[in-house]
Amino acid sequence: MAAILCALVLGGQTEVSHPYSVGYDLHRIRVDCETATHVVEVGLDKRSSLDSLQQALFAASLTGKTPMIAIVDTDGREGPYEFRIRTAAEKVGVAYEVWHSDWLIRRQMTDWLRENRGTGPGS
Repeated sequence: MAAILCALVLGGQTEVSHPYSVGYDLHRIRVDCETATHVVEVGLDKRSSLDSLQQALFAASLTGKTPMIAIVDTDGREGPYEFRIRTAAEKVGVAYEVWHSDWLIRRQMTDWLRENRGTGPGS
């Protein structure tokens, strides 16, 4: 889902790696989606996404870009984890967006129509 959202909707690059050092050690983080202006942490509407805000803020500190959180909604409602993430993001002024998984899948399935627009007979 992150790849669909990043490449087809946000126009970014997925899984961009950034180094940082702590003491004498070199470490790396991977940004789920990076655009020219934003670092986007993409997560499902599950407990595993509770660290999205921290990850987006840390990536923003390394890149100088604006942090953003994109949640992929799988059940059509705001559950407790989405509520917690959205509330915390609003508190610190980080953009928060929700994309429904069905819409993302349809977007991917019909992308070829957008790419070929204007190239067929009668165009």
